[in-house]
Amino acid sequence: MKLIFSLALLAVLTAFASGQTTTAQQLGYGPNDKVLMVHADDIGMSHSVNVASIEAFKKGMVTSGSIMVPCPWFPEIAAHAKANPELDLGLHLTLTSEWKYLRWRPVASPEKVKGLLDPEGFMWRSERDTAKNATPQEIETEIRAQIERALAFGIKPTHLDTHMGTLYTRKDFFDVYTKLGKEYGIPVMVMRPTLEAIQYGKLTGSPITEDVLKKVEADGFAMLDYLVTGVQGKTPAERKEAYKTFLRNLKPGVTMLIVHLGMDDAELKAATGSWQQRYGDFLAFTDPEIEALIKELGIKLTTWREMGKVAWKNSSKSK
Repeated sequence: MKLIFSLALLAVLTAFASGQTTTAQQLGYGPNDKVLMVHADDIGMSHSVNVASIEAFKKGMVTSGSIMVPCPWFPEIAAHAKANPELDLGLHLTLTSEWKYLRWRPVASPEKVKGLLDPEGFMWRSERDTAKNATPQEIETEIRAQIERALAFGIKPTHLDTHMGTLYTRKDFFDVYTKLGKEYGIPVMVMRPTLEAIQYGKLTGSPITEDVLKKVEADGFAMLDYLVTGVQGKTPAERKEAYKTFLRNLKPGVTMLIVHLGMDDAELKAATGSWQQRYGDFLAFTDPEIEALIKELGIKLTTWREMGKVAWKNSSKSK
């Protein structure tokens, strides 16, 4: 999955200011505890992705995931989510349709979200095109439609996040994102306003500034301590080694690691050129060696459901 600049590198730059209380500590962990959420993205995109994600959940190392409501295989994963309510599944709010032939349209009525439609009648391929053409009102209409459709299918989302980082491209989009998260009582994926993240935001001209992040934090949202959007390596062997290095270098606090899972099959190969990386992620996080390393390093696994326990409890407005 392609991520926008502000998300992709904020992942690397999310380090704590000295003495700052971590979300892990808010959850009851110690100051030196390393807490990891292994999060499967793009569920519902295809049958291959669904099969891989379901299997990875069963193995126990993938602890969370998010569903793409507009996608063709949404009904399959929705049925699985309804039958297995203990799974930690949120919504991967989808406002782009990036693949060459595997395309999808908005959930909302097309006449209500014209700015989300490209000339072919699908969602725009890039987050930048969506940012140029859609209004915040259209974004809100579509996000509401996706949330309501998920609820109607029996899904109880544990969190909201953003496909390709589209909701981070404009402040008014981001405001809709956090507004609806609070309205529905669903935590949203957002990072702490650390010094490094703020400096990078200034360097790149990101619309999600220090003031924006501090307001979200003051509003009591559950904030990730770290966000990592992936590792280097194309082959399964390369990705496995990269994940081993990542685990060994994990820092105290709650880290969300985004992985993209898929099977080695014709469907995924026809859909995306990243099939090998996705299959590599699946192999890594169903591998007993990786599981043993997590235990050896004393890493605790967590979920968005657990993160939700601190959402809005520390709001400055509630004091």
